[in-house]
Amino acid sequence: FMAYKKVTNFEEFSENPFIEKAIEDIKIIKRTQTIRPKGSGEIQMIVNNVGEVTGHSAFMRFVEVDEEKFAKLYLSQLSAFWELSKPAIRVFSYILTKLKPKNDYFYFDMDECLNYTKYTHPKNALIGIANLIKAGIIARTKHHYQYFINPLVVFNGDRVTFAKTYIKKKKKDIDTKQLNMFSEEIN
Repeated sequence: FMAYKKVTNFEEFSENPFIEKAIEDIKIIKRTQTIRPKGSGEIQMIVNNVGEVTGHSAFMRFVEVDEEKFAKLYLSQLSAFWELSKPAIRVFSYILTKLKPKNDYFYFDMDECLNYTKYTHPKNALIGIANLIKAGIIARTKHHYQYFINPLVVFNGDRVTFAKTYIKKKKKDIDTKQLNMFSEEIN
């Protein structure tokens, strides 16, 4: 059983500390998606020289997908749960109810958590949170009611789309700052 470390003793982050590693570790594969025309009038037939139909038209597109797209809890990271305390497992169960699609953070409400976990004292929930932080499953933000989730462990949505959006946002933020610095030098 782990010694209790206060939640406020853990580092606060302004950005999700798990994202860079998640972007590196997400396995992207390309799948072929076949699109067939709906009406028979749209289908083009392939006919051999004897007049027999040997095939018909279809369109194919390549789509990038996250191999684990439909899982919420990623089995490759299951070992993160081995050393969790009972309060951490209960609080994690509550956290699963708070995850919104395509978000790497969640809002924590102590009263809701106590109601969900059936704990009567906030100390148990705080022990659970501290244990989840130590295990690298969640991280603190600058706000006491908001936490980051590690998308390598659990995520609600398609991590590939999320990672691409995050990378684009970061590039845009960097470009904007560079342009502002450049324009300030001219003036």
